[in-house]
Amino acid sequence: MLRTLTIRDFVIVDAIELEFARGFSVFTGETGAGKSILIDALALALGGRGDASVVREGAARADISADFTPTPEVQAWLEANQYTDEDGGVLLRRVIDNAGRSKAYVNGSAATATQLRELGEMLVDIHGQHAHQSLMKPDAQRHLLDSQAGLLELAREVASGHRSWRALARQREEFEQNQRNVLLERERLQWQVSELGKLAVKPGEWDEISAEHSRLSHAAALIGGAQEALLAISESDSPMLSQLSSITQKLGRLADVDVALKPVLDVLEPARIQMQEAVYALNDYLGRVELDPARLQEVESRLEAIHSTARKFHVQPDDLPQEHLTLSEQLRQLADASDLDALRAQEDKLKSAYLALAGKLSKARAAAAAALGAAVTAAMQDLSMSGGRFAIALNPAEPAAHGLEQVEFQVAGHAGVALRPLAKVASGGELARISLAISVIASHATGTPTLIFDEVDSGIGGGVAEVVGRLLRRLGQEHQVLCVTHLPQVASQANQHFQVSKRSEDERTVSTIDGLDAKSRVEEIARMLGGLEITATTRKHARELLAS
Repeated sequence: MLRTLTIRDFVIVDAIELEFARGFSVFTGETGAGKSILIDALALALGGRGDASVVREGAARADISADFTPTPEVQAWLEANQYTDEDGGVLLRRVIDNAGRSKAYVNGSAATATQLRELGEMLVDIHGQHAHQSLMKPDAQRHLLDSQAGLLELAREVASGHRSWRALARQREEFEQNQRNVLLERERLQWQVSELGKLAVKPGEWDEISAEHSRLSHAAALIGGAQEALLAISESDSPMLSQLSSITQKLGRLADVDVALKPVLDVLEPARIQMQEAVYALNDYLGRVELDPARLQEVESRLEAIHSTARKFHVQPDDLPQEHLTLSEQLRQLADASDLDALRAQEDKLKSAYLALAGKLSKARAAAAAALGAAVTAAMQDLSMSGGRFAIALNPAEPAAHGLEQVEFQVAGHAGVALRPLAKVASGGELARISLAISVIASHATGTPTLIFDEVDSGIGGGVAEVVGRLLRRLGQEHQVLCVTHLPQVASQANQHFQVSKRSEDERTVSTIDGLDAKSRVEEIARMLGGLEITATTRKHARELLAS
């Protein structure tokens, strides 16, 4: 769960540090006080998009940190990515400067915004205040159903299968329309592959043969230089090795007389040994190196053949082996494509595989649609939609990336009315209530520990608001729930209450957030009930709400 949230120089926030508890917490305040700034700041710490506009005017940077208790899934991610913390927590931090540059950290180590988003999806689920508007879109309805039923991975497999099938179908269609050009392209590739096959350049051969050419072309100079060095060191009339050996012998006798010469002897003796090793190495080298004009000519011919072919194919000599593999694969694919019967058989195979996956997805969607429809229908009865029904229709459609059906949310606002598409019959208030019911039901099934509802209760009032508050409080028994609300009936149900306010300070607007005790909470609920002028009656009503 979210333990602390620290915000500095973010929009109109100067410096705020909040501590959170389990259960249901609410944020309330006047319109424009900055209630949603808290959600925006947390979203930024979770890897959301941000730019220089989020930095408080006059500040150098905005800095947001969020400290969480990790779940086993999060702990496994931290260990896999080497972000574990000695205290066993997970601290996400995001810094954006006034030039728009962004830095991200996980447990004090640099991270990417993508990594923050990966962690964020495991830690927090945010339901925005306009989330209900997305319910009008077929794609959003399908994604919600698949997400609730745990079918997202299967849906991705279906989409992948559809892409593979359709890609081969297009290839077959193109071949049928342009068969002559395909045959010409195959002949061209056959010639190229044959040329490279005859040359048969091996990986790394260009470097090896270039080095051998350099050695063979300079063989005379190499032999002469090695012989000259050997002569000077050990085979001349007065070789260096003999002189050095004589010197070390003399100094050895003298060092017995004066130990001050011992350091000199210690330096010269290793030099004598190294010089002797050099003699052995030179003799060995001269035994191996030889003048070989025939091999030199052979190597030069090979170099010229490789270089000429590389120039012809517009690649570097080192890249010829890979070019051979690439063209061979293209020829193989084209050869397969040239066999129209084989192409059709492969297309049928991919289509069958897609239809099998799509059929499995359809069956799972049907079961999930029935369960979710029944659950939302039950919730509607508590949200002043008595007799109303919610259902999810799976309308057959042409095979597509999303499957074999269109998902359509349908609703009947009250008893005796036929189900119709949600987008056509739901009023703003009904849509908000249905969205909230779906959000709460879906949240019961999620493993995400922290759930945030940002004014999802807009368009709701009266007795329904009290029901919504009880729903969120009950949800807070299973998850940590944070809610931005303008409804006193919802706020009164919270276990923890924060008030957001703004004030003028040094000719600038500053937003603050304060945790409320029992007394100040009565005042805030009374304000929400009665506006700016708080009376004894509104305070009494506030106490009644809190007591209930």
